[in-house]
Amino acid sequence: MLEILYQDENLIAINKPSGLLVHKSLIDKHETNFAVQTLRNQINQYVYPLHRLDKPTSGILLFALNKEIAKNMSNIIQKRETYKEYIAIVRGVTNEKDEINYALKEILDKMTDSKANQDKEAKKAITEYQRLNTVELPFKVGKYETSRYSLVKLSPKTGRKHQLRRHMKHIFHPIVGDTTHGDLRHTKFFRNQFNCNRLLLHASKLSFKHPILNKVISINAEFDTTFKELFEKFNWKI
Repeated sequence: MLEILYQDENLIAINKPSGLLVHKSLIDKHETNFAVQTLRNQINQYVYPLHRLDKPTSGILLFALNKEIAKNMSNIIQKRETYKEYIAIVRGVTNEKDEINYALKEILDKMTDSKANQDKEAKKAITEYQRLNTVELPFKVGKYETSRYSLVKLSPKTGRKHQLRRHMKHIFHPIVGDTTHGDLRHTKFFRNQFNCNRLLLHASKLSFKHPILNKVISINAEFDTTFKELFEKFNWKI
């Protein structure tokens, strides 16, 4: 059963677990569980997904409960009139805070985007981040005798595909557990040392002005067991 974080007559938000697809995809044909269908069955009502989270990312996923609110909320999201926060564990010690302003080319899938224009220009992409904590572990993973990691808060100001994962790779602080844009040595280390088998990226907060209630709604999502155990091991409080 999915954890419901917020619900009214028009909107519902869940805490999506890592590894769950939002909806059916040709890329993951073998998958049989999807957030959209699971939530429909759980509340016995049709739902309209308003945004996406990558399969390995956990956290807040917002749905509309009717077509009218879906249209209104889609306009709000497209205008970037929402505030999103993500929490991630990344390789190395980042700056205390910074802005990543690095344009990203659209990621095309060989199967589903075979007829799309392959030469589109890169589009503006901006992410702000803040370092929350660090840890140094007495293990040699790369060329150094110890390994250092940062806990960071990420706030995307644009919505490009895999933006946070690609931006952190761009500044040489890839997210741990990212098998596409990350450092596989550190992903393997976390898997073997801490039994961590997921991307360490979590959509923790979402705020927006409700188009019907005309008030700001702020939704927060708790971390799963994997994150909580790492926080305890690293003596991190958040």
